[in-house]
Amino acid sequence: MSIIYGKIEQIVGPLLFLSNEHDAQYGEIVKILTDGGIERTGQVVKIDEDTIVVEVFEDTSGLSSENSKILFTEASFKVKISNDMFGRTFNSLGKPIDINTKKVLESELITEVERDINGAPVNPFAREYPTEVIQTGMSVIDGLFTLIRGQKLPIFSGQGMPHNALAAQIVTQSRVLTEEPFLIIFCGIGIIQDEAIYFLNRFQESGNIQNIISFINFADDPIMERLIIPRVALTTAEYFAFDKDMHVLVILIDMTNYAEALRELSSAKEEIPSRKGYPGYLYTDFASIYERTGKIKGKKGTITQIPILTMPNDDISHPIPDTSGYITEGQLVLNRNLHKRGIYPPFEVLASISRLMKDAIGENTTREDHKDISSQLLASYSNTLEVRDLISIVGEDGLNFNQRSTLKFGEIFEKEFLNQDVNENRDFTTTFKIAWKALSALPKNQLYRIHQEFIKKYYQEQV
Repeated sequence: MSIIYGKIEQIVGPLLFLSNEHDAQYGEIVKILTDGGIERTGQVVKIDEDTIVVEVFEDTSGLSSENSKILFTEASFKVKISNDMFGRTFNSLGKPIDINTKKVLESELITEVERDINGAPVNPFAREYPTEVIQTGMSVIDGLFTLIRGQKLPIFSGQGMPHNALAAQIVTQSRVLTEEPFLIIFCGIGIIQDEAIYFLNRFQESGNIQNIISFINFADDPIMERLIIPRVALTTAEYFAFDKDMHVLVILIDMTNYAEALRELSSAKEEIPSRKGYPGYLYTDFASIYERTGKIKGKKGTITQIPILTMPNDDISHPIPDTSGYITEGQLVLNRNLHKRGIYPPFEVLASISRLMKDAIGENTTREDHKDISSQLLASYSNTLEVRDLISIVGEDGLNFNQRSTLKFGEIFEKEFLNQDVNENRDFTTTFKIAWKALSALPKNQLYRIHQEFIKKYYQEQV
């Protein structure tokens, strides 16, 4: 039975404070009805002995504490899901929108199911270890930090870095190496309209829009919508992965905006802050999003997740990247100095890692020399950075033959392997070919991480 409250005790920003007069449920959806006939939606975000706090999805302007009715629906927030969603764009509440006007379209989806956005946690015992790859078309990811189906692999960026172009390129180029159905779900969190239009234009130009579902939360939308949109996107992903047997890649950008909304809501609820003002449950909240990823025993489909976040002041020890790194299976870090030198994508490879790739790459998936190549590239590039530091002490004239070869390797590695065009889609064969070009700048005796059989087969003798 629905309960109706006829009085709001206090309105503070997006929050409504009510006297607690019944057994409300945390996360329960409420309808706010005004005298003017306008209906707004809210959600219970805090309950104590005396007070119920409701967060309003829309703004609270025009609401009266005396003349508004609060209807408790005894239901949680649900999203409608359908095959009709392919190639379309939706807002935070899962309603189709026109990206140019930001208005909700009148056309309704032909709904197949309706799912609670909070989902159900995956039993760790039910998880299956991921062992199959996703090709992103980007050499640095495919060659050094291969993305695995069912993996959560975040990208740590910074303000002014090309993470938007990177996200669009991953969305438009990613594919599985089998004939199985593949879907990409793009989730923009707190982005401006120009960015949203940029993303949608890139998706259209790729010719792959029919395999992409987009969810957009704009920067001027209420913070409550910012908190639910990743859950709406992941609930949609779970349906297509585990009910429809599809492989789903979810891109979340920007998780920093999500964390800021979480901090703002926590402050409004007068909760005791933790590190840098973020709530103490930041780790738990992030985990409730990141852990909705993986491969489940007995299910053909998988969910792979790439959360993208901007590190405040490029600080990798900040609570947002720090917490994300603990939960996920690796990290990809962008480097500002490489970006200033015009290298795209500017990955800081020595600070990046993919913890699941070691058991998924090799002869039966990518190529037999893949493990050796990735290990040698990272080791040799580390040597390159050491030699560059040495030049500042002894000068380039003081370098020996091996050190000069290492410098040449580093130049090819950065300019040809790391660097590629924003529309350039490389397969694994192309990536390995460029990798061997860089490695062939080194004498064979410096390729100490590669088996001799691969050196004989792929090493390119210098003319």
